[in-house]
Amino acid sequence: MQETDIRPSAAAAEGVRAADARPAGALPRHWPLLLLGAAVVPGVLLVLVGRSLDEPAVQAWRTVCLAVTVQALPFLLLGTALSGAINAFVPARVFSRLLPKRAALAVPVAGMAGVVLPGCECASVPVANSLIGRGVTPAAAFAFLLSAPAVNPVVLTATAVAFPGSPEMVLARLLASLVTAAAMGWLWLWLGREEWLKPTVVRHTGHVPGHSRFTEFRRGFQHDFLHAGGFLVVGAMAAATFNVAVPRTVLDTFAGSPWLSVLFLAALAIVLAVCSEADAFVAASLSGFSPVARLAFMVVGPMVDLKLIALQAGTFGRAFAVRFSAATAVVAVVCSAVIGGVLL
Repeated sequence: MQETDIRPSAAAAEGVRAADARPAGALPRHWPLLLLGAAVVPGVLLVLVGRSLDEPAVQAWRTVCLAVTVQALPFLLLGTALSGAINAFVPARVFSRLLPKRAALAVPVAGMAGVVLPGCECASVPVANSLIGRGVTPAAAFAFLLSAPAVNPVVLTATAVAFPGSPEMVLARLLASLVTAAAMGWLWLWLGREEWLKPTVVRHTGHVPGHSRFTEFRRGFQHDFLHAGGFLVVGAMAAATFNVAVPRTVLDTFAGSPWLSVLFLAALAIVLAVCSEADAFVAASLSGFSPVARLAFMVVGPMVDLKLIALQAGTFGRAFAVRFSAATAVVAVVCSAVIGGVLL
């Protein structure tokens, strides 16, 4: 049988050697054409799409979306930077040493700690898990989990900027969030069961001995900012859509009823999952709703939303997440309605 010569031809071998000889990182052979295509194709697409963006409704949508994003971005940047600094430079044992030994007293103290310790929703879940793993009563850890992203200085400052000339809105948000956090901590002491919590795995995201604190800060800040920034953009787009695309008659159906407007914006906060450093600007843009309804949006959002439910289910178990999230939503709505009705 005649053997088949499977050796590469001289031309093919020369091509392989030429490709191997090309320096690492060298430009491809047809790079001018690729560069021209990268410059022309997006421009053509922008021209074609831009013709459909001249409608007044689309321009209004774009204006509202950009306004909400630009207003909230500095506070989101500051909040995630402070959260990353605490995550990298403050040991978790500090929290357990400052809390009272008695559980009933530790709950409000942990809730008040959120006023001076900024943190986003995503960071509060692993920190609460770490506190439980270090011996802190779960009730106090859950109170801190709820209060930290809702009443920290960055969030309160952002609320004051989003609602200029309305200090009562800032006070209402502070009180409603603190009361909700403390009520949920005490409710856990009363009705909570240990079997609802899956075995705690300590996953503290703070400093690890031998690692660079600045590297941990950079990674934590980068993760929180990019993650929360995506939700900010989605929330701004949704707020612009509600202001422009939804018929006024539909919004008036909910906005005209005190209770329906509160329930509607509370449900909207759960679905949108806007970062707490930015939700005040989204709430302020929903100008067709009552102040109490917008307060409910800002109180419910940092405590109960889709991403938090998923994080709680993965950290503490599904049995805990379903019960705790449902109870928190009810308590937050009630506190917002009562406190908002008095102050607003």
